[in-house]
Amino acid sequence: MTGAARIALAPLTSDLLEQAITGAGARLSELSDARALVWDGGPNGFPDLPESIEWVQLYSAGVEEFFDAGIFERHPNVIFTSAAGAFAKSVAEGTMALLLAGVRYLPEHIRAHSWRQTEFFPHIGSLRGTTVAVVGAGGIGREVIAMLEPFGARVIAVNRSGRPIDAPNVVETIPAQRISEIWAHTDHVVVAAPATDGTRHLIGKDELTQLKPHSWVINVARGSLIDTEALVAALREGAIGGAGLDVTDPEPLPDGHPLWDLPNVIITPHDSNPPQLRTAAFADHVAANVARFVQGRELVARIDPEAGY
Repeated sequence: MTGAARIALAPLTSDLLEQAITGAGARLSELSDARALVWDGGPNGFPDLPESIEWVQLYSAGVEEFFDAGIFERHPNVIFTSAAGAFAKSVAEGTMALLLAGVRYLPEHIRAHSWRQTEFFPHIGSLRGTTVAVVGAGGIGREVIAMLEPFGARVIAVNRSGRPIDAPNVVETIPAQRISEIWAHTDHVVVAAPATDGTRHLIGKDELTQLKPHSWVINVARGSLIDTEALVAALREGAIGGAGLDVTDPEPLPDGHPLWDLPNVIITPHDSNPPQLRTAAFADHVAANVARFVQGRELVARIDPEAGY
């Protein structure tokens, strides 16, 4: 692929995205005349693609809604890429905020109306010397691993292939099919894996039972990866220390749900990647992929319909 590739931008436009496309060596075009589409919307309203379209860049990192809508089945000959990795640093920062707040028992302190010192909070601890399982060592997971290193936390990384993660604090990399081995050997769990049929309720009663009374479970992936009913039971019984949830099942979490009232839960409304940071990060991702498209190189975050992400 050489020359100024024609790329359409829809359904919305922004100066940042336009500059990302043109700055990477392509030119903006109407969809009917384009070779690629940068789609910064959801599956609703996704257009029927002309035969000239070779590649579509999606705005979201999680693409299960596009699978549910049959978008990829409708266009089997088109390469689709997600925004996986584009928002990794922002989400990793949110992950660390939840994990540190949990380990230091900030929810209890924030809710307190009287002076109670450490003896009232026996599980207050530190990340130093602990083991954190990072389930889903992709873009977000790798950023979390890097941020854990200066805190002195060891990491068990779980990825699809089991290919070793090259980071000084990773003590072991486990393939996803051996994930049952990690629960009894970790202090805390960070969930950053994609939502697929195979990862639904990846953490349920059996997994939570194997964790420690001080363990915090942090979910920044999708709510469906954790069995909510089992999580509520584990939190009520003190089987684990707590949960930091940027995502829930159901989502939005309805008013009156038991999770809202548990003192060892932190809930953020799926905003670890806040809108004010999102467009700039996506523009950088678009620029990198457009440059690769123009040069005929492999695209970043290519979606595998067989894998489900």
